[in-house]
Amino acid sequence: MRSHGYSMMLVVLIVPIIVLVLISAAAGEEKPAGPTTENAMAAEEALARAFRNNDADAISNLLDSSWAVITANGDVGEGPSIFPEGIKSGYRTLKTFDMSEPRVRLYGNVALMTIKLDLAGVFGGKPFEVLERETDTWVWKDGGWKCVLTHESFVKHA
Repeated sequence: MRSHGYSMMLVVLIVPIIVLVLISAAAGEEKPAGPTTENAMAAEEALARAFRNNDADAISNLLDSSWAVITANGDVGEGPSIFPEGIKSGYRTLKTFDMSEPRVRLYGNVALMTIKLDLAGVFGGKPFEVLERETDTWVWKDGGWKCVLTHESFVKHA
């Protein structure tokens, strides 16, 4: 009987230890609550979806208050309301916003995202269609990504 009591004592001691190890391992599998290339890409995809859907409010939520754009024509636009106001007024409406060839580089709390964009829509009452390379600079703030700068370059059609 003595060995049975010894076995039970081992079970009583070992089972809680195994449970604690499993709980710790499960908690360790959670992704860090900080910047990653995966959540930076998810932010870029959310911005693309907002543009594709002409969702002015979603665009506003993803752009930082200091956001600026360097257009493919070399102009500078400042302020996160530029695109949302254009969408709400009907001045700018996108029909196509197809993103490809994403490239993400993470530098601490800054992510540089370069993408190829096939864009089409209406701008100022005139239809347009362009192919661009775009670089978005994202900063991790208050537990999420905010786009602080967009730089556009035209790609010539072959």
